[in-house]
Amino acid sequence: MTTTVEYDAVVVGAGAAGMTGALAAAKQGLRTILIEKAGKFGGSTARSGAGIWVPNNEVVLAAGVPDTPAKATAYLTAVVGSGSPAARQRAYLDNGPATISFLLRNTPLRFSWMESYPDYYPELAGGMPNGRSIEPAPLDANILGTEAANLNPPYLAVPAGTVVLAVDYKWLALIARHPRGLATATEIVRRYLDLSLRGQKPITMGQALAGGLRAGLIAADVPVLLNTALTDLYVQNGRVAGVWATTADGEDLLVKAARGVLLASGGFEHNERMRKQFQREPIGVDWTVGAASNTGDGIEAGARAGASLELMDDAWWGPMIPLPDGPYFCLSERTLPGNIFVNAAGNRFVNEAAPYSDVVHTMYDKHTAQVPHIPCWMVTDQKYRNRYLFKDVSPALPYPDAWYSSGALHRDWTIEGLATKIGVPPAALRATITRFNGLARAGRDTDFRRGDSAYDAYFADPTNQPSPCLATLDLPPYYAFKIVPGDLGTKGGIRTDARARALRPDGSVIPGLYAAGNASGAVMGYSYAGAGSTLGPAMTFGYVAGRDLAQS
Repeated sequence: MTTTVEYDAVVVGAGAAGMTGALAAAKQGLRTILIEKAGKFGGSTARSGAGIWVPNNEVVLAAGVPDTPAKATAYLTAVVGSGSPAARQRAYLDNGPATISFLLRNTPLRFSWMESYPDYYPELAGGMPNGRSIEPAPLDANILGTEAANLNPPYLAVPAGTVVLAVDYKWLALIARHPRGLATATEIVRRYLDLSLRGQKPITMGQALAGGLRAGLIAADVPVLLNTALTDLYVQNGRVAGVWATTADGEDLLVKAARGVLLASGGFEHNERMRKQFQREPIGVDWTVGAASNTGDGIEAGARAGASLELMDDAWWGPMIPLPDGPYFCLSERTLPGNIFVNAAGNRFVNEAAPYSDVVHTMYDKHTAQVPHIPCWMVTDQKYRNRYLFKDVSPALPYPDAWYSSGALHRDWTIEGLATKIGVPPAALRATITRFNGLARAGRDTDFRRGDSAYDAYFADPTNQPSPCLATLDLPPYYAFKIVPGDLGTKGGIRTDARARALRPDGSVIPGLYAAGNASGAVMGYSYAGAGSTLGPAMTFGYVAGRDLAQS
């Protein structure tokens, strides 16, 4: 028995792209419904730090950021180049500011500039050393009512009794080194106490973004069906006119769409078959921090309907440590001074502080059977352990025993002993560390230019001299963390045009079908412009699709 319901627009996926698109369609007067396979809403958005990279939006301009359309165009062109069509890049820059303004008017979301968080290539034309990314302000979860229980949990839970913003992590990592670290630790508790005394249940980062978008849908009377999985697209007379879905209790559902369907169902990071088909080996579906429900359902449904796919070999990569409780995205830890990355030959091969996607691209590009770079190893010493927060382990405290027993971490009192434990030539590792120590004392990495970019220094240690990015490894014991090519999600999917419409291999439009977010090929191509280069385009093209549906 199949139940049939009819709407103007159907949106698949309750992440940032889907919820923004559904809200945009509804505000254009369309009867809109959103279906979500998981039992929670928010997807990878709710798990994220929720940085949003949208140049020239009203939030950054009000903060005094000297951005202009010309600067943004020059920068995106320099970063992405031919990695995506120029028309899509223009559409993103043209519609991004309107997307942020739309959300400010139609949801409880408020945003703040992530001051001093640089663009990832700030030295390029149009780049911003002080950044142009924004993040959501704390949101009161009470506004969601009972729906708050359906919010997908974060990738990393913040400590109880605190309200932590993405920009706080830079200073929290330096709590034992810089006065602002302790001040930030005090501030995150003060925020919590202040908001709690007002009766609020504050949530931040991805929780705030997903929660704010969901609140907008509630206010707009857009139904969201959880535990409702897309099984295929419904095509009528050559036009995508709805979706076939299955509910949690096994009921078949046909949701007709008079105007069309927006696929915003996420990437395929948890689909091992697809990853092995499209991506380079070695790859691990357990190395991603993307939402578990992201198995490429929308991408494959689009392909069956004739859509062309692009960028399927790429992802929003990042170096991961495969800890026993799940992969850990290694961000500030690899940027702080006093660590190096080495391959199986015991040699450095990359600027450890480079944008995370670049580091993994280098791991793959240099990986061979003769000299494996996957996994590679992040080597540190006790001085590094004494100075910096690592994940949630306070400075100077021992790392958990489970990290050692899992093989994710090794320790030894000598460099040679550590090399033996991780399977690299002892003499080579000794020589690598000796050379690096010389560079660190001189304050200049002439081998891989670590510290030359303003981005390299963002998560570094300004108290460390002569370079905030470089410190010697010379205090035993020594440590080695296993590093694998993890990701925040895949970035390949349905090829779309500047209006977010799905395209066939010949470039023609598939009537009634749109895609946004990680279900579509990324406008960033193989690059990554700044913090929020996933969410910024996802929301923007969701907004573009929602509005275009009203014109279809």
